[in-house]
Amino acid sequence: MQSFTHLKWNKVGNLNSKSYICGYCGSSIASEHGYDAAEVSEAVAYIFICHKCTRPTFFQVREGIQVPGHSFGNEVLDIPDASINLLYSEARNCTSVNSFTASIMCCRKLLMHIAVSKGAAAGLSFAKYVDFLSDKGFVPPDGKDWVDHIRNKGNDANHEIVIMNKNDAEDLITFIEMLLKFIYEFPAKMKQKREEVTPK
Repeated sequence: MQSFTHLKWNKVGNLNSKSYICGYCGSSIASEHGYDAAEVSEAVAYIFICHKCTRPTFFQVREGIQVPGHSFGNEVLDIPDASINLLYSEARNCTSVNSFTASIMCCRKLLMHIAVSKGAAAGLSFAKYVDFLSDKGFVPPDGKDWVDHIRNKGNDANHEIVIMNKNDAEDLITFIEMLLKFIYEFPAKMKQKREEVTPK
C-alpha cells in the first residue's frame, strides 16, 4: 500500500456520494461528507464520515482498500455461551482487516466449542467434533458437503503452510452463522413464541 503522507488533504466538504458499510457501527450508508486528497488532478484517497456514528473511514482509490473494513456476516442472537459469542465475533472481525487465515482458525475453534456445548467430550480431534455435530443432527440435511469443506479448510489453515483467502473465510463464516442460528437463535425464538401464547 502506497504512502499518503505527501498528499495534501482538502478541508471537509461534500464529495460524490459513496455507498459502503461502516466498519465501526456496521450501518450500510451512502455518505457524501468527508475529505479528499489528490495527486495532480486525480483523487487518490478519501475519508468519508459516517452520518450514523460520525466516525471516519479511509478509502484508497487504486487498490480499493477500506480502513477500517466491515466484518463479514451477521450478528446471531441468543447464544448462551459467552466464549462462542466472542469467537464468532473474532472470526468476523478478522475479515475486516483481511486476516482470512486467522478467521478460518477461529471458525475451526468455534466448531469445537459448539460441539462441546452440545455434549461432545473435551479433548477430541477437530474431525471428531465436526462429525459429532453432523451425526447428532446439528447440521441440516444435505449439509455433508459443507461439513467436509469445513473440515478440510480448517485442517489446511491449522496444519499446512498455506494462506487462506477472502472466499475461504466468507464461506466458513456463512456456514457458521447458519449453524449458530440453527442451534441457538431459532430454538430461542420458538421458545419465546410458545411462552407468549401459553396461558399463565
